[in-house]
Amino acid sequence: MIPWLTENTPFPPVTEALREPNGLLAAGGELSSARLLSAYRQGIFPWFSPGEPILWWSPDQRMVLIPKEFKLSDSLAKVLRNGRHEVRTDTAFEQVMRACAAPRTGQRGTWIDEQMIAAYCELHRSGFAHSVEIWMDKNLVGGLYGVSIGQMFYGESMFSRVNNGSKIALAHLCLHGKPAMIDCQMHTPHLASLGARLKPRDEFIIKLKELVNSSSATNWQFDAATRSKQRAHSATMFLGEDPCCLNPQCSILDI
Repeated sequence: MIPWLTENTPFPPVTEALREPNGLLAAGGELSSARLLSAYRQGIFPWFSPGEPILWWSPDQRMVLIPKEFKLSDSLAKVLRNGRHEVRTDTAFEQVMRACAAPRTGQRGTWIDEQMIAAYCELHRSGFAHSVEIWMDKNLVGGLYGVSIGQMFYGESMFSRVNNGSKIALAHLCLHGKPAMIDCQMHTPHLASLGARLKPRDEFIIKLKELVNSSSATNWQFDAATRSKQRAHSATMFLGEDPCCLNPQCSILDI
């Protein structure tokens, strides 16, 4: 049995999460910015289907990516060097969320409903939720969004309308967002192939508490001139002159 949260009920300790289903901690509550930020700071995230109550999770073990451990393929490095795309941050946050929410081949539905969109757009307006966007010919063709607290980035979802669209966004996140650790939430073979690995929940929580109380490495603002410099810098890094990093598919992050 898991506890039912009311508006003022705090989260239970993550050690009380169920083993099956792995990590289910509580139900109920609300998706206010205060509740969401409290959850992320404790290693908890919401995940539920439309029509269900809000469900809160903290699985053991936790899939994470340390950016320097990302496995870059030769083909992706070539795409990054070609520079046919433009990378923007935080210019179309709601568009990115709605693109992530769109039906996908082989999936029955989406967990990103209108209340989730409203809640994360409010977090975005408060400066905690961010989007990395890939544009080609003035069209949004890929991107990701998530929550940033201190030096932690909590990946929520990503999408691609062209080959490698979301992976380019991940590259930009790691190079210029510079998180110390990316929470990918749950294991998938694809994440593992990109260099993400499982971390015991207790170790994850210890590291998380350190990082959320650290100063962020970026202000998430990049103008056109800065992006031009970043493209040149990215090409240099991915040619092998410096260690590179990329974010994996996160959680619920699907390419």
